[in-house]
Amino acid sequence: MSDHVLEFALASHQVEATTTLARELGGTIYTDHRDDPSKLPFAALACVVSDNVELLQAQADVGLYVICRRVIKPGQASVYGLFPLIHHPDKSHTESDTHWRDAHGPLALKHHIHMSHYVQLSVVATLKGPDIDGFALCGFNTLSDLKERFFTTPESVAIIRKDVASFADTNNSPRRLIATPTDFSLS
Repeated sequence: MSDHVLEFALASHQVEATTTLARELGGTIYTDHRDDPSKLPFAALACVVSDNVELLQAQADVGLYVICRRVIKPGQASVYGLFPLIHHPDKSHTESDTHWRDAHGPLALKHHIHMSHYVQLSVVATLKGPDIDGFALCGFNTLSDLKERFFTTPESVAIIRKDVASFADTNNSPRRLIATPTDFSLS
């Protein structure tokens, strides 16, 4: 018999309460600590395994999503570019997600060589909040690596932007977060 888990991503503006929930459930929280979080789509994203949907819905003031975690590049990171994505209007969720997984994932590894960890959180179902198709977690060892060495070469910028525009709605996908992780599963 294999282990089965149901993983959720919970988006919230309530950093303290969401951190407490992630701690209690042994999850991971990604928080953006900018001075003015009001311009962000959310300030914290908690990834937790639970079967208590009511508890999660009560905390999710922005959104609650059932996710499939795809580790594209295993590793550790101290800071993440966290990119919520909405599928391209000319593609279905499945078409967009398939391209993201099968084409963009390998392309990202080639054009973001300083990325130390890369995970795709593919949304399987939206339980609450805006329709989001996924969350890309692009991890780096330092904030300067994220800001200054995100792309491998100047040509990589155009290649990645063109590819992302082929499967994601770049005009309507929420703004990127710069997030630091806290993994409570290790405590």
